Amino acid sequence: MAGVALYLVSTLGGYLLTSALLLKCPGLLHRPKRQRFRCRHISHRGGAGENLENTMAAFCHAVNVGTDMLELDCHLTKDEQVVVSHDENLKRATGIDVSISDLKYSELPPYLCKLDVTFQKECHCEGEDNRIPLLKEVFEAFPNTPVNIDIKVNNNVLIKKVSELVSQYKREHLTVWGNVNYEIVEKCHKENADIPILFCLKRVLLLVGLFYTGLLPFIPIREEFLEIPMPSIILKLKEPEKMTRSQKFVIWLADVLLMRKALFDHLTARGIQVYIWVLNEEQEYKRAFDLGATGVMTDYPTKLKEFLHNYSA
Repeated sequence: MAGVALYLVSTLGGYLLTSALLLKCPGLLHRPKRQRFRCRHISHRGGAGENLENTMAAFCHAVNVGTDMLELDCHLTKDEQVVVSHDENLKRATGIDVSISDLKYSELPPYLCKLDVTFQKECHCEGEDNRIPLLKEVFEAFPNTPVNIDIKVNNNVLIKKVSELVSQYKREHLTVWGNVNYEIVEKCHKENADIPILFCLKRVLLLVGLFYTGLLPFIPIREEFLEIPMPSIILKLKEPEKMTRSQKFVIWLADVLLMRKALFDHLTARGIQVYIWVLNEEQEYKRAFDLGATGVMTDYPTKLKEFLHNYSA
């Protein structure tokens, strides 16, 4: 019996030591992914706090500020045009209760002149450019700027059309795409394996499970980008006094489990970039970069630029 116990203890000890070593030095087992671009400054919906979201004015402003990457969302119109819009239903953004997929591109209504900033409580943004743009316009206007594409709906034609546009403009080396939905990401990868993909929600949960069981250093990873929220910002967006203790506990636990420097450092050493969204305050920026995040996604590109100018890790 003592021999069995000794065997189990030695085996477990060897596993833990090997896991800890490979967590710190993953290059011993995995070749780091070749990074075709590296981004610290990412403009969410083009910078939804400084211009109307997902408009050409927003994208132009962000690029002029010096953003490393534009994040945007795509849908497909009735005449199969790939448009840049976060919502499929346009009620929130245009005031008209209609779906993009039910209209031709020429029939799309303009954005309202004032929109709420989703990740900044009680803030809104105004702008004169209220036209919903085509994805190809973004590619043509910013041929050298990396673009992060959220495929918003599980639509085979949309995925195919986006892939064709990326190939047409020779942007495989400047594009990353995906969604929280596992099936969408699988379809994206099957459609065009040359475009790097994001972790979906299912794969993020698996990643966290592998990390805490010590298995992560042994497992190959297909994705090249981990894009996750900072759970603690939910407390800023909600009214804490109206939240239950259990809700606050879940947010706290998610934050503790996800925001781990050891995890981010391991992924970085394997050539996987870590982006945290959507952060709009200096203390949030600092926490993300102090934890080892590659980049931060923000609604305020000017504010993030000023922070990075003064920040030293």
